[in-house]
Amino acid sequence: MGGQSLDAKSVGVELGEGQSITTLNGKAEILLTPGVFLRLGSNSSAKLVAAGLADTQVQLDQGHAMIEVDQIFHQNHLRVLQGNFTIDLQKKGLYDFDAAEHQVRVFDGEALATSGSRSIELKGGHELNIADANDAKAHGFDKKKLEGELYNWSSLRSSYLAEANIGSARTYVSGPGFWGDGWYWNPWFSAYTFIPGDGFFYSPFGWGFYSPFFVYRAPFVGFYGGYRSFAHYAPPAAFVGGFRGGVGYRAGVPAAGYRSAAPAYRGGFSGGGFHGGGGRR
Repeated sequence: MGGQSLDAKSVGVELGEGQSITTLNGKAEILLTPGVFLRLGSNSSAKLVAAGLADTQVQLDQGHAMIEVDQIFHQNHLRVLQGNFTIDLQKKGLYDFDAAEHQVRVFDGEALATSGSRSIELKGGHELNIADANDAKAHGFDKKKLEGELYNWSSLRSSYLAEANIGSARTYVSGPGFWGDGWYWNPWFSAYTFIPGDGFFYSPFGWGFYSPFFVYRAPFVGFYGGYRSFAHYAPPAAFVGGFRGGVGYRAGVPAAGYRSAAPAYRGGFSGGGFHGGGGRR
């Protein structure tokens, strides 16, 4: 990134407006506006064209990228530039961009692809070949057949960050430092996670993200022998284990929620914990 080599310990490095990030034999996760994750596959390159909270633009120059949109407001304009098209992500969902195959896919959500005077609406389960702007049409695709390496890695990352969210949200139930929607540092997972300002919701992969006011509804309390354990919220217990690895970078999108903290831990999961899944392959 900007001539700087990064590795799995380079968590929290800021990607500035106009800068590019390039992967070789590895993957990267970039945090955009609160609740929006950009993930790059191997041998890929993306540039942060605009870093405003109301205007965020990413240009995919090479390779493969996915964007998980867990929260988006009417005032957020989240766009991806690929080839001659500008793709406006309009709803929560999961979006896939493949520069090598000239494909834009919407697993879930809704997007508007624009090139010159042409506008093409893309709904969940539809893809667009952008190689020829004059003959581009949306077509349906089989989601299961396209759940490849980057999809699986993104799902795994989403699950880790959802568990980190629960730990962090419980921390702020009775402690200071919560500023509303934003990215919060979780030292036990060595990662930034997203905490919504109120309520709770599920990511496109089915993982829950909770505000401190609703974390009592968090359904799962542990991870045992490779299987997730689901139960209603129990009183906080000691956290054992944690997440190691993963490359996470914050894009330079200004937001109050970027204030991060590492206060004393007040909650967690009973038993277990997990390791692995790092951001490098």
